[in-house]
Amino acid sequence: MIAGLVAELGPWSWWIAGLVLLAAEMLVPGFFLVWIGLAALIVGMLSLLFWDSSFWLWQVQAIVFALLAVAATLVGRRLILRHGETDQPFLNQRAESLVGRTATLAEPIREGRGRIRLDDTVWRVSGPDLPVGTKVKVVATDGRYLTVESA
Repeated sequence: MIAGLVAELGPWSWWIAGLVLLAAEMLVPGFFLVWIGLAALIVGMLSLLFWDSSFWLWQVQAIVFALLAVAATLVGRRLILRHGETDQPFLNQRAESLVGRTATLAEPIREGRGRIRLDDTVWRVSGPDLPVGTKVKVVATDGRYLTVESA
């Protein structure tokens, strides 16, 4: 059935496969199928040029597609890694973004635990015992507590 469909559609079968892969990219998370879809579209363009040639057998088309898919994926991955830097490095790491900031203790630090208020959030902190109102500096985070020291 697929062979008959490919024979009937001719070089357009690669275009359809490429467009289906690009559409599937919208449904599947990641940025992977776009490169394989691009390879299929390139083979579709080559098929328009070489369809009547004796060397452009389905085996050659499959090999060209496989090579282009690997090459496009590698080039695409390199482009994404090079230009994938963000202007918000702590976007999903809010606690890490607080390191270096200063605040005033909202509750005293007793037995190594207390609270500070930064912006609109009260954070649990760990550090040396200090009274309420002391200025502290956030020096680290362990995911659960902000580690502070006297500023």
